[in-house]
Amino acid sequence: MTRILLASAGALALAACATGPTYQAKQVAPAAAAPFIGDVNSTLVSSAQPDQNWWRLYNDPVLDRLVADALAANTDIRVAEARLARARALLREERGAREPQIGVGGGVQYQRTPGPEIPGQDRSNIVGDVGADVSYEVDLFGRIGRRVEAARGDVAASAADADAVRVLIVADTTRAYADAVAAAEQAAVAQRIVDLLNRSLSLTQRRKDVGLGNGLDVARIAGLRDQRLAEIPLYLAERQAALFRLATLTGRAPRELPVETTFRTSSLKLDRPIPVGDGALLLARRPDVRAAERRLAAATARIGVATADLYPRISLGGSVGATNPIGDLFTGNALSWVIGPLLNWTVNRTAARARIAGAEADAQAALAQFDGTVLGALEETETSLSRYQQSVARRTALAAARNQAEAAARIARARQREGDISSLELIDAERTVADAQAQLALADAAITEAQIALFRALGGSWQA
Repeated sequence: MTRILLASAGALALAACATGPTYQAKQVAPAAAAPFIGDVNSTLVSSAQPDQNWWRLYNDPVLDRLVADALAANTDIRVAEARLARARALLREERGAREPQIGVGGGVQYQRTPGPEIPGQDRSNIVGDVGADVSYEVDLFGRIGRRVEAARGDVAASAADADAVRVLIVADTTRAYADAVAAAEQAAVAQRIVDLLNRSLSLTQRRKDVGLGNGLDVARIAGLRDQRLAEIPLYLAERQAALFRLATLTGRAPRELPVETTFRTSSLKLDRPIPVGDGALLLARRPDVRAAERRLAAATARIGVATADLYPRISLGGSVGATNPIGDLFTGNALSWVIGPLLNWTVNRTAARARIAGAEADAQAALAQFDGTVLGALEETETSLSRYQQSVARRTALAAARNQAEAAARIARARQREGDISSLELIDAERTVADAQAQLALADAAITEAQIALFRALGGSWQA
């Protein structure tokens, strides 16, 4: 019977057609595919294809292991992978509608005929009921095919969403490690400033002891020293918070974080330009753009699903069964069967066209979301490029200011030893050096932050 149904379905499928529009991938405007504005005449970036594992550009084996741990154990990634598995299961369910639907049933009943007892006649009997049904929907107007197409788009969108989560987790893991390192560096800078101020305090104390200074000078330098000393616990607290965040990102309890994550005390640095590609490469690489495009494809397919409701559904079906006393259940005369097509057409064109209009509105919304995602990706990348370049320029200016402050402080110390300037002028010079060094440490951390933001904006060059 199944062979008869499939043969009949094959003949009808020759005339089948898919309803609704056929999705065509949307072309990106030339302006969106052009090189980035921030890539013009810049020595900090290049137009080469971004590295797939961008975090390795920092040449830090500890960071490489942390990223690998995060990709393997992060809870957000596990959630995204579970959602992808669910989307794949729904796709298999939609594909299952193309297969014959087979149902088997049976039952046993005890029957007794009412009336007086007659010798030789048994009014009690056990009756069996068995049967099997086979049906196959002929997808004459593409309803099932469009549903499969939509589910396939959902799977691809979920896969892109999972990639987007991976990009985010890699960036957050790198940022947490960079924050821990930067806080350790800032604490070390603050300690060096405290050591420098201690030397100035010792010199001022000796001058007071020999009658060349006074207690006010000593108190002022000691107060400046204590201010810088009070900053160190804040940096250490920030470092601990970053390490705890790093433990969570890598799927660990805080006490399980490897001890080597605390060894580095200098900021992450790049020794080469960042490869950024161009707009066309960006849009092909970013997971959020891919997810939006696949959702647009799924929404377009669902217009066809709704349109198919304007037409009848044709199924080929058959059944075989018997209802007889148990002893006669499987005799030739007991079996009955039927086979033939079944036409099911719910004629409510108003409701069907309303569903079509709703599906078309969903597709228009998906198209707008795709366009918005493309524009947002370009905006984020250009902004990240600009901030990275400006943070480097700011760091260059701060380094020059620090060098000038250190030179001025050296002169002030020498003149103070000779008695040419007051201790107040020396304190001002030392305060300027301390501020310049602290600002430079913050600028180094800001550059790393800007680099990570740029890598994330570029889509992380993630490939599953």
